[in-house]
Amino acid sequence: MIQDEKMRPIVLLAAVTALCLVGDSMLYVVLPVHWKEFGLTALWEAGALLSVNRFVRLPLNPLVSRLYRRLSARSGMLLAAALAVVTTAGYGAAGSFAALLVLRALWGLAWTFLRLGAYFTVLTTVEESRQGRAMGLYNGLMRTGSLFGMLLGGVLSDCWGAAGTCLFFAAVSVLAAPLIWLSVPAGTKGMAAEASAEEAAVSLLSQWKVLAVLTVGTAVAFVYQGMLISTMSYLVKVRLPDGLALGALLIGAASLGGVLQAVRWTWEPWLAPFFGWMADHPRFGRKKIFVGAAVIGAALFALLPSGLPLLPWLLLLLGLEATATALTTVGDAVAAHTAVGAGAKIRVITVYSVLTDVGAAAGPAAAFALNQYGGPWASCWLGAALLLLSAVGYALAERNEARGT
Repeated sequence: MIQDEKMRPIVLLAAVTALCLVGDSMLYVVLPVHWKEFGLTALWEAGALLSVNRFVRLPLNPLVSRLYRRLSARSGMLLAAALAVVTTAGYGAAGSFAALLVLRALWGLAWTFLRLGAYFTVLTTVEESRQGRAMGLYNGLMRTGSLFGMLLGGVLSDCWGAAGTCLFFAAVSVLAAPLIWLSVPAGTKGMAAEASAEEAAVSLLSQWKVLAVLTVGTAVAFVYQGMLISTMSYLVKVRLPDGLALGALLIGAASLGGVLQAVRWTWEPWLAPFFGWMADHPRFGRKKIFVGAAVIGAALFALLPSGLPLLPWLLLLLGLEATATALTTVGDAVAAHTAVGAGAKIRVITVYSVLTDVGAAAGPAAAFALNQYGGPWASCWLGAALLLLSAVGYALAERNEARGT
């Protein structure tokens, strides 16, 4: 039973997203190991398939935003669930790189419907003073799908093979359809139709707070969704070239990096709502939490190359994962608050979604290029610099808004 009825749509939407997300998350664990079973001929094809869904979202965000002017929330969610089922089942049956490429692009479309649907739901159903908690609830609960897909995907693929595992996760995603049908009201007009009609005359380029928040959101996505996630195992390998020996057990860099990633998905369901609550609380607020987390994150990135003993160094990585949860959650809340204040909720959130996808897509390539040509820790220094600039930029934007300039 959901105690806060006003949060009921957010919780149910997070559950739908989690059910749709399991197949995508499973693929990140299974594809790099069982790539030949999927019909691939080279390992680089696996990397391309895991990235293409992000790149296709760049043009899809504006398209889906326009479609939501005509589609109700139920229609958009049902379409996303259907695509999740088809793509997940298709991964095991495709048998070629080209077919898998199409399926990954279709998943990018499904994810765009899910994420924009969540943003629009928060903006249209939750009062501004509670949007931080709403974003935290959604981000935290929907990541249970990532945890389930990653932890169970590897085990099932070793037992059942790639095709059987894909069919299992497709069956899990089917459960999203009845949940949508029962919990999302049928609408006669698009969920973004009314707000979009009111925003036609609003100029975003003249609003410095909007531009600052969009820039900061891009930087945070670049650092955490792009660089940190893609280089976690690499950084562990640099620090522990021979792996971690625990008695007779030797844990490789990839395995240890995967465990560190999984820890974040484990705490997201309760830590993300907590940061969202803090962002809404008058004693803390969005500014203090965002700036504080960004400064801490910058310090942790700067300390990674320092040669600390192993245990403190691993704790640094976990600390970075915690700042990722904080900044992602509060960043979404800041974007929602700014969108309302700008008088252009749908447009600001659509642009924000596009730019965070740009950051997430560009981060891995930039990180590995820097580490190859600038030294193994170069991406850490860039991450520290970008987070410091984000903290300063957002603090200045808030100060100027308070002064009315």
